Amino acid sequence: MGKCLQLGIPAGSLQEATAELFRRAGYKITFSSRSYYPSIDDDEIECLLIRAQEMARYVADGVLDAGLTGYDWIVETGADVHEVTELVFSKVSRRPVRWVLCVPEDSPVQTVADLENGRIATEAVGLTQQYLKKHGVKAKVEFSWGATEVKPPRLADAIVEVTETGSSLRANNLRIVDEILSSTPRLIANHASYADTWKRQKIDDIVLMLHGAMAAEGKVGLMMNVPRSSLQKVLALLPALQQPTVSSLSDDEWCDVNTIVDEAVVRHIIPKLKSAGARGIVEYPLSKLID
Repeated sequence: MGKCLQLGIPAGSLQEATAELFRRAGYKITFSSRSYYPSIDDDEIECLLIRAQEMARYVADGVLDAGLTGYDWIVETGADVHEVTELVFSKVSRRPVRWVLCVPEDSPVQTVADLENGRIATEAVGLTQQYLKKHGVKAKVEFSWGATEVKPPRLADAIVEVTETGSSLRANNLRIVDEILSSTPRLIANHASYADTWKRQKIDDIVLMLHGAMAAEGKVGLMMNVPRSSLQKVLALLPALQQPTVSSLSDDEWCDVNTIVDEAVVRHIIPKLKSAGARGIVEYPLSKLID
């Protein structure tokens, strides 16, 4: 067997988003309901499905060469890993998740200092303990196995919970006292693996393609034929990523213009381009955008 990169794919909430991002980057990952080893159409990569909470530890220990997990779980485990890149999966729908300190709406607690000698329930014990230490507060931090939002006030004075919008917290009559950490997905690598020339190149190649897929999200290409007499008027309408490409045609009085724009502006800009003299306007999708 030739060289192979052991890559951790996060099970759970990031699983499908990870597979979709890899698909857009040119890799096909297929999950089997009975296997923790997803298949990928690259013979030099072997995937392993692991909970995001455990990913950093396995990468640090060298069980995996690289993996995807949230920044929050890197901090929570204190794992010594090389952070290769941040991966914001979707500019449209994926906001950073926030770990927040919450108390019941009617709680007298206004700041973390008010929780001295109190009881805090959370899944992120390490994260919470680091936060309390930073603020010089002593409180009992208990691991919560789930349904953390319902524990105050009877089972805990406060909770540290993850949220994107805060709607679940409000539904449980909780208010946010402080934000502890904002977290986005990261691709991490084992230090020794990233020092290996072949593995580092393989990881960097994956990152290049993932970034290309993310950069292309929400963008399309536009190409059109433009009379040279109207060229400046057309170019002035284009919010180009860089400079539009202008090419000569067999008819010297016309040229071809090719550019990249945000998909959201296309319906507004095409009528203006036509009015300015552009003809044969074609919109085409982008799968990857590499600088």
